[in-house]
Amino acid sequence: MLALTGDPCRWEPKKLRLRLFSAAAQLITTGRRRWLRMTARWPWTDVITQAIDRLQVLPNPD
Repeated sequence: MLALTGDPCRWEPKKLRLRLFSAAAQLITTGRRRWLRMTARWPWTDVITQAIDRLQVLPNPD
């Protein structure tokens, strides 16, 4: 909920779970990096990628 804004912020828990946690994606490991490759056809891909970007901007708690 910290990373979501707009309509996704007001989704009910069941709807949030359905749309975000059932996303079609692949976890790719190359060298020392891990990439999350999401399908462009998924209707909520942009919501998930924006939320991940917002979380990465937050300061690291020490």
